Amino acid sequence: MSEFIPDIKAFCCHYTSQQTCADNGENLQKSGFPGNVSLHRVPCTGKLQVSTLLKAFEEGADGVYVVGCPVNKCHNVKGSQRAAKRVAAVQKALGELAVEPERIRMYHLERGFHPEFVAAAQEMDKLVKALGPCPFKGEAQ
Repeated sequence: MSEFIPDIKAFCCHYTSQQTCADNGENLQKSGFPGNVSLHRVPCTGKLQVSTLLKAFEEGADGVYVVGCPVNKCHNVKGSQRAAKRVAAVQKALGELAVEPERIRMYHLERGFHPEFVAAAQEMDKLVKALGPCPFKGEAQ
């Protein structure tokens, strides 16, 4: 039996991921960023809707995480705070559906290429591997 490799979607603020993604992800791979995490850059995480986050699961994601600016240093004032509230709403919805709420997380990270960006991806990869495939995967898509 082969090892479960989760499909993880990361929605990242343009400002927090700008330097990280500058070289088409080559430094990410060299730093240990899991290859099964796909990055989706957004102008501001505050623009993410609950429906977008839920759709990621509907489309087959085993885990989802959002990377926004630090709470009191958001480039768009309160964007990352709005995103955190939406992540909490999705956690609640997953719990009500008897799915592990920890399949979605919010991270508030500084700008630039730094170990915390890679560590967040590694943490989600480890967590979702332990949880196993998302229960939605077996449903018609």
